[in-house]
Amino acid sequence: MEYPFSSQRGGPGRPNEVPWDRILVLIPVAILVIVALVLATDSFYTVEAHEKAVVMRFGKYTKTVLPGLWFKIPMVDQVLKVSVEEHSLRLPYGAGAARPQAVSEEETLMLTGDLNAASVEWTVQWKVIDPYQYSIRFYHADDGEYAERVITTVAQTVMNRLVGDYSIDEVLTEKRGQIGEQARQATQEILDAYQCGIGIRDLQMQRVTPPDKVRPAFDQVNASIQQRDKLENEANKIRNEMLPKAYAEKDKLIREAEGYADRRRAEAEGEIKALLATYRAYEKAPEETRQRLYLEAMEEILNTVESKVIVDSGLRGQILPLLQLHEEGARR
Repeated sequence: MEYPFSSQRGGPGRPNEVPWDRILVLIPVAILVIVALVLATDSFYTVEAHEKAVVMRFGKYTKTVLPGLWFKIPMVDQVLKVSVEEHSLRLPYGAGAARPQAVSEEETLMLTGDLNAASVEWTVQWKVIDPYQYSIRFYHADDGEYAERVITTVAQTVMNRLVGDYSIDEVLTEKRGQIGEQARQATQEILDAYQCGIGIRDLQMQRVTPPDKVRPAFDQVNASIQQRDKLENEANKIRNEMLPKAYAEKDKLIREAEGYADRRRAEAEGEIKALLATYRAYEKAPEETRQRLYLEAMEEILNTVESKVIVDSGLRGQILPLLQLHEEGARR
């Protein structure tokens, strides 16, 4: 009878003996080696340059670490890696900056305050500013777009409310920047209230247009507005050119008026002083002063008369002799 295992040393007829004693000794060693390798592998982790990691120990927050190679307690510490790079959302389409061509215009329409409709598109730049809050609220290892969907919902709600506070003309023209800044602040306030750890870095209005059906009418309105702005600019240019001249002319007239006032004031004061002096002289010598005033008045009157005839009061009824003063003056 032959045995399935034969030993060359023992000769035929002896079974080969299995070294169970050695195997039993090696099994624990192998288990220890495997466990050691697993523990060594699980003791270190790497945080990339665009990430931060939140370390949880027995489910409790321990610390937030920066990029690099770090040690952790195996099977005790849980590491949640969070991307802190800046992300972009093109709304109302959701994730991604490109505008989907298959999306209809109706998805972008919003109702304005004057019951018109406007097609509004905008972009949101966001990033994680508090990895701990973000990992508690929004961390989903199997769903990388969970946070983006939440931001999209909040941003769309805020934008619909703000657009409804303005007229169609304001949304299309001068209020676009103001609406964008208000939307950024309102979105950030809502996210802060939920302690999401997300910061809205920027919000820009990208494309704000009227619906296709009424776009020709709005184009005409915009053309009129541009023509109005052009005329206003030209008027302001002329105004800016004329104002300095008008101010200079005004200053000149004011200075002339002030000079005339000073001159007239000085003349009036001189006349007052002369009258006072005459009055004092009259008080001292009334007859002489009256005679002098009469002579001064006659001198002033006669200087304005071209032809003068002097008649002696004693020649009544006689031939009137004439004193040709004007001819004498002419001969001189």
